[in-house]
Amino acid sequence: MTDAKYFTTTKKGEIFELKSELNSDKKEKKREAVKKVIASMTVGKDVSALFPDVVNCMQTDNLELKKLVYLYLMNYAKSQPDMAIMAVNTFVKDCEDPNPLIRALAVRTMGCIRVDKITEYLCEPLRKCLKDEDPYVRKTAAVCVAKLYDINAQLVEDQGFLEQLKELLSDSNPMVVANAVAALSEINESSPSGVPLVEMNAPTINKLLTALNECTEWGQVFILDSLSNYNPKDEREAQSICERITPRLAHANAAVVLSAVKVLMKYMEMISDTEFVSVLTRKLAPPLVTLLSSEPEVQYVALRNINLIVQKRPDILKHEMKVFFVKYNDPIYVKLEKLDIMIRLASQANIAQVLSELKEYATEVDVDFVRKAVRAIGRCAIKVEQSAERCVATLLDLIQTKVNYVVQEAIVVIKDIFRKYPNKYESIISTLCENLDTLDEPEARASMIWIIGEYAERIDNADELLESFLEGFADENSQVQLQLLTAIVKLFLKRPADTQELVQQVLSLATQDSDNPDLRDRGYIYWRLLSTDPAAAKEVVLAEKPLISEETDLLEPTLLDELICHIASLASVYHKPPSAFVEGRSGLRKILPASTRLDMKKMEGSGDAQPAVIPSQDSLIIGDLLSMDINPPQVMQQSAPAASYSGPDLLGGGLDALLDVGAPSAPSAPLGPPSIPSNPATGGLLGDIFGLSSSPSTYTSPKTLWLPAVKGKGLEISGTFSRRNGQIYMDMTFTNKAMQPMSGFAIQFNKNSFGLIPGQPLQVPTPLTPNQPCDVSLPMNTTGPVQKMEPLNNLQVAVKNNVDVLYFACLIPMNVLFAEDGQMDKRVFLQTWKDIPTQNEVQYSINNVSANSDAVVQKMQQNNVFTIAKRNVEGQDMLYQSLKLTNNVWVLAEVKIPPSSNNCTVSLSIKSIAVDVAGGVYAAYEGILRS
Repeated sequence: MTDAKYFTTTKKGEIFELKSELNSDKKEKKREAVKKVIASMTVGKDVSALFPDVVNCMQTDNLELKKLVYLYLMNYAKSQPDMAIMAVNTFVKDCEDPNPLIRALAVRTMGCIRVDKITEYLCEPLRKCLKDEDPYVRKTAAVCVAKLYDINAQLVEDQGFLEQLKELLSDSNPMVVANAVAALSEINESSPSGVPLVEMNAPTINKLLTALNECTEWGQVFILDSLSNYNPKDEREAQSICERITPRLAHANAAVVLSAVKVLMKYMEMISDTEFVSVLTRKLAPPLVTLLSSEPEVQYVALRNINLIVQKRPDILKHEMKVFFVKYNDPIYVKLEKLDIMIRLASQANIAQVLSELKEYATEVDVDFVRKAVRAIGRCAIKVEQSAERCVATLLDLIQTKVNYVVQEAIVVIKDIFRKYPNKYESIISTLCENLDTLDEPEARASMIWIIGEYAERIDNADELLESFLEGFADENSQVQLQLLTAIVKLFLKRPADTQELVQQVLSLATQDSDNPDLRDRGYIYWRLLSTDPAAAKEVVLAEKPLISEETDLLEPTLLDELICHIASLASVYHKPPSAFVEGRSGLRKILPASTRLDMKKMEGSGDAQPAVIPSQDSLIIGDLLSMDINPPQVMQQSAPAASYSGPDLLGGGLDALLDVGAPSAPSAPLGPPSIPSNPATGGLLGDIFGLSSSPSTYTSPKTLWLPAVKGKGLEISGTFSRRNGQIYMDMTFTNKAMQPMSGFAIQFNKNSFGLIPGQPLQVPTPLTPNQPCDVSLPMNTTGPVQKMEPLNNLQVAVKNNVDVLYFACLIPMNVLFAEDGQMDKRVFLQTWKDIPTQNEVQYSINNVSANSDAVVQKMQQNNVFTIAKRNVEGQDMLYQSLKLTNNVWVLAEVKIPPSSNNCTVSLSIKSIAVDVAGGVYAAYEGILRS
């Protein structure tokens, strides 16, 4: 007999009947009643009225009944928090039950009930379960810690659960180790500061590798993911870990295989032994190929990951081209991915095979796939120069088929081939012109027009051909119109005698009859060039064009490196970093490792010192700052009224009117961020409105210990950063805790995200006698070399004295990097907010703020954060603010302040082109507003 009968009841007065059955003295009847309640809950009926009656059923020895009651509690405890307290005693009692299944069930359920009132009662039972003699209970408790951290992070840290969780990494049971790793990973990911709360070290990694061979497949995935976040201290350790992970490549579970591939791909970056890397490369190919024999969904995920791997290391699969040949019964999404990888692997050695396949695909019935195949032939011609002639011949064969969509796609790719190989294949233009009348797609028409304009001097009737397009100019797509305008101007410059009327006609259509601003602007530019300086027009319009790149669709290198660290996750399927699609949490940014070194020879008075590597304990990784937009936003002021903005009003209804974004009647110069007085707190509109003090008080975070005496060989350094009169200072206290005096001090910074360098030599009064503290204030400039750090505001420092060269790292509070000229024009602010993509918006909450909106405005302006506008929405004050970092990165913010000004929670939304700065800006806001 199945449980289906519980889902078929339609009785009236059912709740009353269930209530009486739940209070029955017969155990069997009570169990049947609970099953009916759970069935009703499952199909969406509201049975919350039975809460006290179901809770009374918890006092039972029947494991099945207890599970059902716990399931009910998890579903309804949040809506009945006061009544859920009734169950606490039973939970605590069940956590001490002789049956380990009941103990585990109790602690798991308590972790799933997200009620603050119950959380405090969970601590003691959880502490006992983390040390339980049964491994099943311990592994369940480990996951419960992560759930509790999500509810109340501070409680977990205060109660010492993180330390207990770290101890479980040494557990004798591999599943307990795996769950502990999973819990720690989840806690690290959800850490609000973005800084890992738990650092992995060599002994811990060794324990994880030992457990890796014995735990279940999902436990292996968790452990491998943790290994991928670890940076080995040297090459030998990286090789050792790779050797112990390699057997996972033969695992039957695709997730385990891809996780192992992720770890190996990351560690290969750290290994300079080419022989070892070559062996690993050969071992990676077979498991990736095996994944392609799975069901289509797994194939697709594998192919998306392989696409990344091939871009990073094409050697891994360079001999496996045949496995990517398309099968007739492959779904279209698999076919397209295989096609993309085939192009990436195409080389002179296999191009004949690839072209033969692609030509066959171009005769398929699926139109979308045929288009991709034709385009792939063009990509082959661009990538493999030796095959270009054969590719062009193949495309001509396809044009002869007279299949409309094939012809149009072939013309599009032939245009790219002409760009790549100028003056080489122009003999085929006549064949292309024969198909002119059949072109009906904008891209194909635009490509054909480009070809005619580019080679107008070789086509006798070029003017007639272009004139035929001109007849329906107003109905053409904007892409075609722009191309037609340029092509006719090219024709005029090459044959001015007989095309003057044609060029006047197109310029008139573009400037007078068109509503497209791009087309009008281009038309005016051409008109002015031709009328004032035809020679200059010739240089501009007929200038030699740069050759198109071999791979136009490769991912940007720093993004590729980040995605390699996310193999086997959604990020590797979307080909986007997690921050682009996970709302509300930017997560810990992962990036492939790179070496970093400070040259101490350049330090003052340290000519005999040798270069030394920054210690790996800091786990500080250097990236590439070139991917950041370090220019201030430049927004053109438009002559249309504010209501004509095409994008949605991301700031909420009514802000256009609030900011009074009305455009002037005549075109004006581009608007840039305005200049402001050198001392913003003493003047300006905001100072007048809000009555700001003339003596600003900037926020400086308290000093922290940067270099303990144990690591500093007797020298202790604590410090902080401040900004005074537009100058950044590094305020330090040097304390000599050694037995002998210290002298000969010098300081140097590693390359960092903001180009910070010492503004003058380090001046420590010497000798620094034992137990003598000394305060030093070092001015800093932002004119040094720039290299992106992880985290962004990390600063690696080397200090030299007569004892040794000492290294430490510290975090620069972002508020000291806020420049004085960070006030935006209202119009620029609104347009910039709209122009920044939605995925670049990060939201935070700042608790325990005691200030009203006017006080917030004043505090923030004293720290170079400028309020552009203010409004009140449903009782909440909303401030719109701008700031500029010293590297010219602009940041926009929306601050929501509730009516109560005592210990309130302020909502903060941050938008910037460089989304990496959001975490640091949030920390600055938090420090300033709580000061």
